[in-house]
Amino acid sequence: MSDGVRASDNRCMPRAAVQPDASPTPGAEAPTAFDGLGKRFETFCRIECGLAANSVEAYGRDLRDLFSDLRAAGRGSVAEVTPRDLVGHLAALKNQRHMASTSIIRHLATIRVFFRWLESTGLITENPAGDLDRPTRWKKLPGVLSPRQMKQLVEAPRPEAQAKAGKGAPLPLWLRDKAMLELMYACGLRASEVAGLRIGDFHPNLGVVTVTGKGGKQRLVPVGKPAQVIVRQYLDECRATLVKGTGNAARPDRSEGRLLLSKTGRPLERVAVWQLVRKNAKLAGLPRVHPHLLRHSFATHLVGGGADLRVVQELLGHADIATTQIYTHVDSGRFREIQRKFHPRP
Repeated sequence: MSDGVRASDNRCMPRAAVQPDASPTPGAEAPTAFDGLGKRFETFCRIECGLAANSVEAYGRDLRDLFSDLRAAGRGSVAEVTPRDLVGHLAALKNQRHMASTSIIRHLATIRVFFRWLESTGLITENPAGDLDRPTRWKKLPGVLSPRQMKQLVEAPRPEAQAKAGKGAPLPLWLRDKAMLELMYACGLRASEVAGLRIGDFHPNLGVVTVTGKGGKQRLVPVGKPAQVIVRQYLDECRATLVKGTGNAARPDRSEGRLLLSKTGRPLERVAVWQLVRKNAKLAGLPRVHPHLLRHSFATHLVGGGADLRVVQELLGHADIATTQIYTHVDSGRFREIQRKFHPRP
């Protein structure tokens, strides 16, 4: 699955099958009706499986799309759904909504997990998704920035750039942007991970950050010296001002202990991280840059420099090394060097 949503068929299943709900009370909807089942499944994914909020939200969106198509096909409950209905839904995603193959595969994974959950809890007796094959996805090589381009990006936030945009003192927001970019590249962080960092997650004496990834899993990631320096400067010169506000009207602390804050003193959200990365990429003259590109660049530069793949896996927080192996195919310069060195006819 994509790095955004992992929909493994095995990690999100009940520990033991339970009996279906008792007969509904008069006036209550049947337990196999669509309404309510999506929310129950989301609760199961959040509590029993411990999935991240973004993953649970993606499951919910996929199921709402599915339920809409099933209703349009005349199905009134999950017990009436046939394999043909599910195949038709997936075909519609491709032919009518023109979804990318990665998105369709995610929808398929959602369907498989959802109907296996229904079967395990006794809400259906036959699983219509049981024979749906999971296609092998052709892995598209991720885009990366060169070290020179990364240097341009992390150096884009500057006082003069902020002043030119009409956003000068007393809020040195360029320090926040620079600290965010340095951390993302130094540690290979996802947008949600850098937005979720707390003050206590930064350990300057040890030179590491505690990162909370998908499913609440934590990992320790070293922080390079340039990132350490700018984060300290941001904490000393910017964050306290963001928390307290400017002028005579002091405001309550709304930071929730987060490291990176918006100009109103609230935690920086994932969407804001995307916007700030794109804004600074534009300042650096770099088109089509998104937060995950920094993560791809982090991993590719490590592998290209000779880092052990298992170490890179741990730093990225990948559960499966197969996800990390794609970075061995990205550094074409290293491939050319190996080919010249070892091939009998270079």
